Amino acid sequence: MRRRSLLTLPALAGLAAVGACATGSQEVPTVPAPADGSTTERLTYGDDPSQYAVLTRPAGTPRGVVVVVHGGFWKAEYGIEYAEPLVPSLVAAGWATLALEYRRVGGGDGGGGGVPETLDDVAAGIDLLATTDLDLATAPVVAVGHSAGGHLATWAASRTRHDRWAGGVELTHVVSQAGVLDLAGAHAAGLGGGAVAAFLGHAPDVSDPADTAVDPLSQVPLEQPVWCVHGRDDTIVPPTQSQRYVDAALAAGAQAELVEVEGDHFTVVDPASAAWTRTLEVLDAL
Repeated sequence: MRRRSLLTLPALAGLAAVGACATGSQEVPTVPAPADGSTTERLTYGDDPSQYAVLTRPAGTPRGVVVVVHGGFWKAEYGIEYAEPLVPSLVAAGWATLALEYRRVGGGDGGGGGVPETLDDVAAGIDLLATTDLDLATAPVVAVGHSAGGHLATWAASRTRHDRWAGGVELTHVVSQAGVLDLAGAHAAGLGGGAVAAFLGHAPDVSDPADTAVDPLSQVPLEQPVWCVHGRDDTIVPPTQSQRYVDAALAAGAQAELVEVEGDHFTVVDPASAAWTRTLEVLDAL
């Protein structure tokens, strides 16, 4: 497994920490006040109001970084507020967290995304870690993503294979929570009311290298281990999405595990649930 030091990556131009202020017509969410000795800062990686991340550091040296990627079928109306509830328990467990916002599909506030813009943003957001001194030369950098965020987190583990996103911070592990990991299968099943076609800009084509480059199932095997945490009663993103990915990954010799939990699509991101506790246990074992 490759582990690249965050501190030896070249600095990326244009990435700077800024205060929480409104930009353009979109009201920027207020950064929550730090607690228990943790510190929180807002970082930007572009000029669009959605091109930012919130970095929270625990008191003391973190055990690694968890990049939290929210879901919402890549749609503009769903934002970083769906990632924020997971941060306190991660920080309490000793992890630095980088909650990502990014451009999503649609117009208006939060819009302007899709392929490739959303992927460009996720890549640039993760690469903020190259300019942030966390003293994590060999520590894990884990992406945890829910639903479409599970797609983006798993995709991010393969993105440096492709010239457009090469040379960035390498993830060491991935936890996909009810992730959309098979784009063709998700489109055929009509998940998200045509969300896959809206994200790609067309129906997925498994013979098109541009489509396979952004499809986690097509990028099997990964070098990084992947845990697919999925509720047995999920009707929004069926567990078959995770099962199909894990089966393909294992058949290709990769490290992957299906972690079935009780509950539906949102149980896995409920900080009070046993399903979220199971995710914390996966992280604790790294």
